[in-house]
Amino acid sequence: MHIAFLTPEFPHSKVIHAAGIGTSIKNLTVALSKEKVKVTVFVYGQQTEEIIVENDVTLHLIKGRKFKLFGWYFHRQYIQNYCNKVIKEEKIDLIEAPDWTGITAFMKFKIPLIIRFHGSDTYFCHLEKRPQKKKNFWFEKTSVKRAQAFIAPTTFAGNVSKELFKIRNKEIQTIHHGLELEKFSNESPEVFEKGIMLYIGTLIRKKGVLELPQIFNKVRQNFPEAKLILIGSDSADIETGSDSTWALMQEKFEIEDLPSVQYAGKIPYQEIQNYIKKANVCVFPTFAETLGMVTIESMAMQKAVVNSNIGWAQELIVDQESGFLVYPSDHDLYAERICQILRDDKFVLELGKMAKKRVEEKFDINKVVLQNIQFYKRIITSKN
Repeated sequence: MHIAFLTPEFPHSKVIHAAGIGTSIKNLTVALSKEKVKVTVFVYGQQTEEIIVENDVTLHLIKGRKFKLFGWYFHRQYIQNYCNKVIKEEKIDLIEAPDWTGITAFMKFKIPLIIRFHGSDTYFCHLEKRPQKKKNFWFEKTSVKRAQAFIAPTTFAGNVSKELFKIRNKEIQTIHHGLELEKFSNESPEVFEKGIMLYIGTLIRKKGVLELPQIFNKVRQNFPEAKLILIGSDSADIETGSDSTWALMQEKFEIEDLPSVQYAGKIPYQEIQNYIKKANVCVFPTFAETLGMVTIESMAMQKAVVNSNIGWAQELIVDQESGFLVYPSDHDLYAERICQILRDDKFVLELGKMAKKRVEEKFDINKVVLQNIQFYKRIITSKN
């Protein structure tokens, strides 16, 4: 079996950008290769055109092209033609693409196309209750129509996407993103810095970061020694027009709390684990997500987590057993859950132990990859 992925990002030194979509695809491609599945990855919108073979995975960097007129169409046709040539030469059986931007709109492949719901613009606009550009919906809706089947990282994300795009008579399979658990070990979970709250992710409204100032203030009323560390890129804020969400956050923090807040900015991926190990508790008060890789990464490292309680999160954590689930704007309860963790070190270790167990049961890439293979085989067989 030969599977291809079409993506705008992938973790590699020669690729322009890599984030959540790229990380989840990388984890899956490595696991597929170990199961003797041949893998090709098409990474579009790159600065150079190059073919790279690493760890039995073939990367095709597709150089971005600009067109004077109808670039949205001709760029897609260029990517389609490049992929179809390789598909024919390499006898690829199936291609998978993300829903984001509807990149496969107007593309035709002679093999099955699966779309994975990493989180479309349509999906996020719906969760955030903000208007969407009609062009963006058109692209994503058109790409969905052309797919044979779909994979969702959570049942919640699949059901919401199904309703938004009015998908009928096509299969949507829930398959969680997986982790290489051996890369997220914490040999000394009892060693951490008391009172450190850690947030990892882009500083953007939909991630709930504008709720953190009030939550942090309520925590410090009980634990004055508490510290908040923020890791991630800053971003513009659509609602206010501000070019910095971090600037908006600073305005919301009480003056006496600001000295206890550290914004580390964007740091190398390999360094983030050191921050997770030091944390007393990890907080993710997001309003819009499909799964949340950093949440399960923190859980795998035996960290106590206070997460959003919206849809997808209920498939990650069993509330009060492997972490806490709280609605982000419920500042009193969110702060209380954090304080519950900060005041009891034994409870921290027990919560972390159960979090790791949960990840081992649900998000082990060695188990998840077999679900993907089984699904791919079924779609390929039904097409033939």
